[in-house]
Amino acid sequence: MTPTPSGHKALPVTPRIAITSGEPAGIGPDLLLALNRQSHPKAELIILGDRRLFTERAALLGRAFNMPEYDAALPAVAGELRFLHCPTARPVAAGQLNPDNAGYVLSLLNRAAHGCQLGEFTAMVTAPVHKGVINDAGIVFTGHTEYLAERVGGHPVMMLTANRQPMPLRVALATTHLPLSQVPAAITVEGLTRVITILHHELQRWLNHQKPRILVCGLNPHAGESGHLGHEEIDIISPTLETLRTQGMNLIGPLPADTLFTPQYLDHAEAVLAMYHDQGLPVLKFAGFGEAVNITLGLPIIRTSVDHGTALSLAGTGKAQGGSLNAAIAAALTLVLSRNTP
Repeated sequence: MTPTPSGHKALPVTPRIAITSGEPAGIGPDLLLALNRQSHPKAELIILGDRRLFTERAALLGRAFNMPEYDAALPAVAGELRFLHCPTARPVAAGQLNPDNAGYVLSLLNRAAHGCQLGEFTAMVTAPVHKGVINDAGIVFTGHTEYLAERVGGHPVMMLTANRQPMPLRVALATTHLPLSQVPAAITVEGLTRVITILHHELQRWLNHQKPRILVCGLNPHAGESGHLGHEEIDIISPTLETLRTQGMNLIGPLPADTLFTPQYLDHAEAVLAMYHDQGLPVLKFAGFGEAVNITLGLPIIRTSVDHGTALSLAGTGKAQGGSLNAAIAAALTLVLSRNTP
């Protein structure tokens, strides 16, 4: 997805990337069944899922499924795919959600995250989950980003990236999965400072760029119109940016979102910080849906994900497209390289 930053050294051992198959009734298994030894020749891919589910889905798609079992005692082999069996609670029908399998979905995340913490896995990539069915099972779940932070620590920053010319579009979020009514209260000096600092640092390391240019959206229409349409820009956002600029950060804003998301600005910036989920992500998905990548910054582990949902209506039909999954794996490899460079 993103070229390997200049100056990054090759890893001494083959990266081993865990890929969770997500909601079992969705297209996650379909996408992973399409992977092969040529998909990503520089890493070993470990697929986490239920073997019976994958065997049945492969038959539905007219494919064979003979992926060998994963053995942690064996060294990673570039280009190989291995399967780590995790059983579902109930049989799975493509396209049909079952809350009884919510625990299975989370067990995949737990296993992959724990393996990353131990150094067993170099990174993890996640196929889509269905938040609604997990909550229907009585489990409070707002998303991968928040759940993984609870498991491994850190201060997560959600960022999606899509290829565009002349500059890739990278959109990070000051707040993530919140009802719109709760967003203004969540925009604080402390929170913005933490998010921007993490974003700045990760861009420096990932892009090998000492002073990345970050565009910052206002919260309100017209960035508050000098206080006539809201005071968050005057009271919180602008003072925070001023303080961080004194620390050497190249921050532009706060700008109205409808002005910021234009070539005049995007063609000369490494990233955008949007104040809330639907301020920034619709633009990014319009620019690169199906090929974009969701990256969680600020965690002690590397995690990337697809840019789409479970697409229940496509599960088992053979119509699911794997562009975003392949881009997520490639992005994970790039981040592995960046984090192994002093």
